[in-house]
Amino acid sequence: MTGSPIISVQKLNFYYGQKKALFDIDMDIAPRQVTALIGPSGCGKSTLLRCLNRMNDPIPGVRVEGKILLKGRDIYAPDFKVTDLRQQVGMVFQKPNPFPQSVYDNVAFGVRTLGLTHKKAEIDDIVEASLRAAALWEDVHDKLKENALGFSLGQQQRICIARAIAVKPEVILFDESTSALDPIATGQIEDLIADLKKDYTIAIVTHNMQQAGRVSDFTGLLWLGELVEFAETKKIFTRPEKELTEAYLTGKMG
Repeated sequence: MTGSPIISVQKLNFYYGQKKALFDIDMDIAPRQVTALIGPSGCGKSTLLRCLNRMNDPIPGVRVEGKILLKGRDIYAPDFKVTDLRQQVGMVFQKPNPFPQSVYDNVAFGVRTLGLTHKKAEIDDIVEASLRAAALWEDVHDKLKENALGFSLGQQQRICIARAIAVKPEVILFDESTSALDPIATGQIEDLIADLKKDYTIAIVTHNMQQAGRVSDFTGLLWLGELVEFAETKKIFTRPEKELTEAYLTGKMG
C-alpha cells in the first residue's frame, strides 16, 4: 500500500463478555480502495467490520483492547464522539433497512439529524446527488414521496447506500450487503462499489470469495478471530503465503 492508511487497526482484541472474538488484529485500510474481509461463518469478520464504526458498542458486556486510528485519531478515545465517527464512517447492512418513510426522507435523514443544513434547496441537492451516486436517481426521481419499503430489495439497498452517502462520509462499510439480493441486483451493487471507490474508502464483509475477487483491491482472511493473511487481492488469490489461506480458497477447509 502506498501512502498513509485512512484506518489503521493496531493490536485489536475484542471480547463478548468473557469470550474473546478477535485476537491481536493488525490491519491498514488504504484510502479510496476496496478492502474485503473473508472467512467462514463465525470467524469474526463482521465483528471486526463493526468495530470500525463502533457498532458493537450497544451490545452488553463488550470490551475492546488496542487501537483503531481514523486518519490518526483513535476512535475509541474518550474524546472521540460516536456521532462524529458515524458521519465519517457509514454502514450498509446485510438486509436493506430503509425507514418506513419516503425515499426523500430516508436519504435526507442523516443530513437533518446531524444538522448539516436546514435549507430545503440544499437538502434537495444532497438527496439528488446521493441518489445519483447510488445509481438510483433515474428510477426514483419522480417517486421521491413514495414509501421506500415499496421498492425492490435491490432498490431499497441502493436507497440505504444513498442515505449513507448523503452525510459525506470518508469510509463506507458493507456488511454482506448483497447476500439478500438476487444475482442481477448483486451485480448492480458490485458495479456501484467499483464506482464509489473513486470518492470513498470501502470495506466489505462477504461470504462470497468470487465477489471479493471481483470488487476488492485488498483482502484479509479471518479464521477463528485471527487475521491469517492480509494482502493485495490478486496476490491472496494467486500466491497466498499461508497454507490455511490456500486451503480455504480452494475449498479444502471452511
